[in-house]
Amino acid sequence: MSNSNKKTKKKAVIGLGNVLRKDDGIGVSILDLLKASQKLDVTNVIDYMNFGIASFDILLRIREYSKVLIIDGINASLRPGELRIFDLDDTDLPLDFSHISSHELKLTDVNFLKKKLDIKTKVFVAGIQVQDIAFGEGLTDALLNRQGQIVEEIQRFINKEFLGLA
Repeated sequence: MSNSNKKTKKKAVIGLGNVLRKDDGIGVSILDLLKASQKLDVTNVIDYMNFGIASFDILLRIREYSKVLIIDGINASLRPGELRIFDLDDTDLPLDFSHISSHELKLTDVNFLKKKLDIKTKVFVAGIQVQDIAFGEGLTDALLNRQGQIVEEIQRFINKEFLGLA
């Protein structure tokens, strides 16, 4: 199979987050739960990757895929634990990056560099509203209580957008 054919078929789900900053670890936590709850063998179609706080590496890897879903905590003035899935190119969420990011790059930086480097990959973001990103381990109750629903919603998106299932 040629490299161009591989790119058109392969998809990736990427978890971002710092597990040492409470709710900022939600992307990694949800990624682990998604992998554990996977009912279909999709390893030939979807790669699941934990990037932790190494968001700069995403730019090197996403060009290998036709579609990517990045799961990350966001601050968009939503209810804690609320999920929004959006296309990175046309977000209309009021994302607030005024706090110090625990990632190498913010989502806006990833989008800017993706365009600058002419990366054609379609990138979606599953943004989960954080409540507390202070130093400390473990998610807040607000996010812990929503994990099951978040996994279900993201799985529905993956089934439809990545696997073509209804």
